[in-house]
Amino acid sequence: MDMNYSLLINGRKVIGEQGSFSVINPATGSALGECPAASAGQLEEAIAAASTAFATWQYTPESNITEMMNAIADKIEAHADELARIITLEQGKPLGLAQIEVGASAAWTRATAAMTLPVKTIEDSENRLIELHRKPLGVIGSITPWNWPLMIAIWHIVPAIRTRNTLVIKPSSFTPFNTLRLVELINEVLPAGVVNVVTGERDIGNTITGHPTLRKVVFTGSTPTGQTIMRNAASNLKRLTLELGGNDAGIVLPGTDLEKIAPAIFQTAFLNMGQTCAALKRLYVHESQYEEMCQRLSSIAKSQVVGSGLDEGVTFGPIQNKKQFDLVCTLVDDARESGARILTGGAPLNGPGYFYPPTIVADARDGMRLVNEEQFGPVLPVIRYTDLEDAITQANASESALGGSVWGNDIELASQIALRFECGTAWVNNHAEVLPHCPFGGCKMSGFGLEFGEEGLLEYTAPQLLNINRN
Repeated sequence: MDMNYSLLINGRKVIGEQGSFSVINPATGSALGECPAASAGQLEEAIAAASTAFATWQYTPESNITEMMNAIADKIEAHADELARIITLEQGKPLGLAQIEVGASAAWTRATAAMTLPVKTIEDSENRLIELHRKPLGVIGSITPWNWPLMIAIWHIVPAIRTRNTLVIKPSSFTPFNTLRLVELINEVLPAGVVNVVTGERDIGNTITGHPTLRKVVFTGSTPTGQTIMRNAASNLKRLTLELGGNDAGIVLPGTDLEKIAPAIFQTAFLNMGQTCAALKRLYVHESQYEEMCQRLSSIAKSQVVGSGLDEGVTFGPIQNKKQFDLVCTLVDDARESGARILTGGAPLNGPGYFYPPTIVADARDGMRLVNEEQFGPVLPVIRYTDLEDAITQANASESALGGSVWGNDIELASQIALRFECGTAWVNNHAEVLPHCPFGGCKMSGFGLEFGEEGLLEYTAPQLLNINRN
């Protein structure tokens, strides 16, 4: 598959002035293709184009924006096979999962197109009319990660354009090609300059986050990078939405039907080979059912077919990049040396690529690196508990606070416990589910700001109060 893509600035394809960098196929460990690298000057051109486009785009009628967003969804669907194949080649996930990502991206675009931000009437009296209006911020900077490269690009782009902002997006240097192609498709629909894409490595991201023209930066990625972005953004007090790392805990209540919940727990822990911010990453199970749960999860793990995402029948792809692969190896080795039992997996596969099989780690405990740190990979530590209050305390002990879940037959009890979690989203008998109409975001070191739903749209706007004196 030809991976010859260009930057897209002001509606035009341009060659990167900083040369190019290699994009690695994680299934082979070899170069998939060369990605153009933008210069500082080209970033300035992209921001200037977005700024110029904003002058007229901010007044686009709502019906026109809705029509264009649905046309973008049509484009995504028309190119679904192409986009899914790009995702698998550069990200590694099985083609079936990549197809789901593409389909969800189109559906998310349509759902966001249908949302509205009505004017809120504060007072309508004989003396005055007071209304709260919502206005676009201006030029938005977007920096996206490598785990769900198309989906998260959509999460950043569509609320920005729905609220009449313009945007410059920089995808991860590990997975840039699908975003370059997506923005090409978007520019077949939108006016020039509304959505621009630049690619490069770390320096260009730092320039984006500190740029004085940008009124907001939305970032999905690691907590340390989010902290750097927050410092850079202080120069002009730009708005931020930071969806950062998670180390989500799940608690299984005593007496729960394990046969029913074990497949769901496995799916939400190993979604995208565990490379999902809101995946279940620590599982606390009562001692009365601990061994049974470990065995059920191990059985599911052993049934997975690990291999290249383009191969038929594969259910489990590689870790996306070598740095993450090395971290997973280190965390599992540390757990083993600290007395944990490795029930399945526990070592990389021989041969090329960053393949690590789904790994269930029993006898894990707080204090192990695998429990205290976010593994962001195909490993689940299972922790035994005796006292429920102690399990809740341990679940809340992490500085990460993206999500958490409680699993049990008693929905009312599970809900009460879930509400005691210190996190942005608490699920009951589920985990990692995000929906376009439901706000999502973290707290503590997992970031701040909300995405999705009306609350997510509001993050891309500035309030303006209109106070009319009727006398």
